[in-house]
Amino acid sequence: MRTTDLFDLNHTVAAPYLSGFEHPWDAIKGISDFILKIGPQLDPSEYDMVAENVWVHKTATVFASASLTGPVIIGPNSHVYHCAIVRNGVLVGSDCVVGSSVEIKNMIMFDNAEICHFNFVGDSIIGYHAHFGAGAVTSNVKSDYSDVVIHAEREFDTGSWKIGAMVGDRAEIGCNAVLNPGAIVGRDSVVYPCSSVREVVPASSIYKAAGNIVHRR
Repeated sequence: MRTTDLFDLNHTVAAPYLSGFEHPWDAIKGISDFILKIGPQLDPSEYDMVAENVWVHKTATVFASASLTGPVIIGPNSHVYHCAIVRNGVLVGSDCVVGSSVEIKNMIMFDNAEICHFNFVGDSIIGYHAHFGAGAVTSNVKSDYSDVVIHAEREFDTGSWKIGAMVGDRAEIGCNAVLNPGAIVGRDSVVYPCSSVREVVPASSIYKAAGNIVHRR
């Protein structure tokens, strides 16, 4: 549940920011401000400012049909593919994939994370080498627009009505899965395709369905 339980902060330039939060969902509100702070400090020999508050590393590949709306940082060797929408506070690490027709907003992707095809991920943090299969999405708003509550060993009221998912390092999210507001997926865990996750999936687990979580060998 703690930031350092889910994420190895050695694999993101957001480490100084995230290290200030015991729980990662508390960092969601300030992502845009953090990007606006560090963006102007990026080395212009390494990063191009391609639009207002949009910085893209010179080794990154952004396809012409992709849309970038700042504040946004795209890290080294990352790829943003056809018709992707990257908007309103996104930090993409190094060697990441933002696939075709993916929409991401107000979120952090650690290095080597992959969100591959036809996904929406918002108000979330995606860990090192985490992977979203085709069509897997986060839901970041409850149907009644009330504040999101994390249900774990106790309830954590996030104080925010927009919280997506916290997806730990090396987690695998299967195709067409839905991570509901406040879902937590631990390190090295797997979520089955077409699942609907509303809870905490412990580290090194396989989420098959609600109430059916087994240890991953």
